[in-house]
Amino acid sequence: MLKSYKTEIDPTLEQIQKINRTVGTCRFVYNFYLAHNQEIYKKEKKFISGMDFSKWLNNVYLQENPEYKWVKDVSSKSIKQSIMNAERAFKQFFKGKTKFPKFKKKSKSDVKMYFVKTDSKTIIQCERHRIKIPTLGWVKIKEKGYIPTDSSTYTIKSGTISCKEERYYVSVLVEQPTPQNQQLKNFGLGIDLGIKDFAVVSNGIVKKNINKTARLRKLEKQLKRKQRCLSKKYESAKKHRKNKKGEATRQNIQKQLLMVQRLHHRIENIRTDYINKCVSEIVKTKPSYITIEDLNVSGMMKNRHLSKAVASQKFYEFRMKLEAKCKEYGIELRIVDRWYPSSKLCNKCGRIKKDLKLSDREYVCQCGYHSDRDYNASLNLRDAISYKVA
Repeated sequence: MLKSYKTEIDPTLEQIQKINRTVGTCRFVYNFYLAHNQEIYKKEKKFISGMDFSKWLNNVYLQENPEYKWVKDVSSKSIKQSIMNAERAFKQFFKGKTKFPKFKKKSKSDVKMYFVKTDSKTIIQCERHRIKIPTLGWVKIKEKGYIPTDSSTYTIKSGTISCKEERYYVSVLVEQPTPQNQQLKNFGLGIDLGIKDFAVVSNGIVKKNINKTARLRKLEKQLKRKQRCLSKKYESAKKHRKNKKGEATRQNIQKQLLMVQRLHHRIENIRTDYINKCVSEIVKTKPSYITIEDLNVSGMMKNRHLSKAVASQKFYEFRMKLEAKCKEYGIELRIVDRWYPSSKLCNKCGRIKKDLKLSDREYVCQCGYHSDRDYNASLNLRDAISYKVA
């Protein structure tokens, strides 16, 4: 069984320079592969695979252009993985799953430093407070004891190092024994996701919308002020482009931009942590199955009044993490079609209330059934007969 672990690291200044150099080279090679493929396609109407491009880059291009020899100064495994990532992006585009691959920018792209075992006999060592990464050596881990350290049972296959708002993280893929199947209980759960409440479960658990908490509202206000300040600095930089004051303003812009990015990162971490805790609490009840609805998130995002609220709820991330946890526990995850009338259906008599509005938060049926709208929907999802298994 393969499982990933991600935690923050504390590299030295020399290690930070190596990481930044490797990430920058990987971004250059990724963009070079995209540009080279576009050029070849215009001339010869053919696609160059990642393997062929790697051979051409090492054996032809770098030999003829010695000024780019610095490409070989970093880990070859990272370079190769960057090329294969670009090839994967092209293949996803050819299948119609994504748009045409975009060039990665230094300030916006999420490029990672990839590392892997150099050979089958080598072991990527990990101790309670540090991990040994090829080309970097021992790197301190901030969260001690999170990554498994028993090399006889747990084997680190590969990993990546990423940087976000000047904080560095390591993500490792660990091969570990498959856990024994959990003894599940003889009941099922239905989960109705929404905006008023994040999740309403058929067993009575209600997970509130975390965006309405005082903690996040305070951070959102801080973010608004920091962004307003950043906008003013940009306007000031336009007025003083060619003098010394303009240079000082540009330096202040970078400082202010980092403040905004760190606030964004902090808010994102709070929301992700909340989703992790929600998934964990639901799965630990050990139901035999869990039913959720196949939400049309992209369609919901087109509503300009609700788009921000929908995006902040992270419904897709919740579904992916719930699916992974269900596989780990051996729970069947059922996906009901998005057109299933879970909110309009009476859980007692089965009558469909066609005139139910979004503003109606209580479900009142002619048979006398009265319940919370979202709770009624969760019961209907639990009892759904037509579904597909994730």
